[in-house]
Amino acid sequence: MDTLLLARLQFATTTSIHFLFVAVTLGLVTLLVGMQTAWFVTGNPQWERLTRFWGQLYVINYVLGIATGIVLEFQFGLNWSGLSRYVGNVFGAPLAIETLVAFFLESTFLGMWIFGWHRLRRGVHLALLWGVALTAYASAFWIMVANAWLQHPVGYELRDGVAQLTDFGALLTNPTLGMALGHVIAASLLTGGMLMASVSAWHLLRRTTDFALHRTSLRIGLVTAALAVTMVQGFGFAQFGPVGEFQPTKFGGGPTADAAVAEWTSRFGPGDYTPPALSSVGLGFMILIGFTLGCVWLLLPLLWRDLVIRLRFPLWLTLCALPLPFVAVLLGWLAREVGRQPWAAYGLLPTDRAVSDVDPSLMLASLIGFSLLLGTLAVTNWTLLARHAARGATDPALGRPPGVQDDEPRPTPAFA
Repeated sequence: MDTLLLARLQFATTTSIHFLFVAVTLGLVTLLVGMQTAWFVTGNPQWERLTRFWGQLYVINYVLGIATGIVLEFQFGLNWSGLSRYVGNVFGAPLAIETLVAFFLESTFLGMWIFGWHRLRRGVHLALLWGVALTAYASAFWIMVANAWLQHPVGYELRDGVAQLTDFGALLTNPTLGMALGHVIAASLLTGGMLMASVSAWHLLRRTTDFALHRTSLRIGLVTAALAVTMVQGFGFAQFGPVGEFQPTKFGGGPTADAAVAEWTSRFGPGDYTPPALSSVGLGFMILIGFTLGCVWLLLPLLWRDLVIRLRFPLWLTLCALPLPFVAVLLGWLAREVGRQPWAAYGLLPTDRAVSDVDPSLMLASLIGFSLLLGTLAVTNWTLLARHAARGATDPALGRPPGVQDDEPRPTPAFA
């Protein structure tokens, strides 16, 4: 057993599972802001029902996603002490800001939003959700700042063999940051839109009594997915230029790549500086899924006269397409992270020098333990999401007036 391989497998497993939670969280909160804002502006109670229904699914995903994120923080110190010691002064700065400024604020705003129903003024309650969304985007921004530095280290100098931050502004203007951040946000919106459209399609296929409500959420989901998939493709292809420039070995050989390999060989010794084929395979299939999901634009004309519902076949297509954005975000992560190998920080710190000196048996036990834990959280999350989504939006627990019990019958109002 190889400690490096086991450490990489463990980090790949935990980050992959966590990224699925992040994509749903970031996508759904944006749609929630739109729905609750519509409720605030129009006063239509049905927008409140939509906010409560999708908000409940959002909260389930968020709470379980926190546990998967905490595991990642421990791994930097336990499994990748070389990375923390060598570049932690630079790489750790945006992570610390994300934790202190974004994550804690986001959790605070969300807790106040959850327990603020019927206790706070509607404007204050809406402002809290806007705070949740803005801090969620801030969290994604700082995480991508840290990741972009690993892709292309900037704003540092080596002192006594340790990277020291010298230009914080360079982290924020990293050429590998902007398009990658837009790509992640757009992918999250695509995931949230497809999730909303698929759940709505399932209810409409069952001929739900809440026809008008799920019709509305189906339209919101499809339009969001169509706009998001276009942004995904745009931001995705826009990355080829800067990535090819600053990571010359990622997309194959060439004079620039050969020169980089020659320099690394003189600095770090002979070795295989070619990324694994898994990176290219992941990239290819991600692009294929992106073009496939682009077909959602063909469903938008069918929104006229509810043809998308009356024909029913488009609803089945929407439902069957639900796994695709989740597969795509995992493949995108593989293309970005595996394509950086064999570097923990590209051109600066090889992965084999970043891993901790841990006995392989302990690393294997850690891999099995964390995989079982995160796998259980993921299964629990999707089980709860499916269960609460199947109950429909008649009277979600989130936002229920105080004193109202689950077994009290309540009429289902029509969508006005």
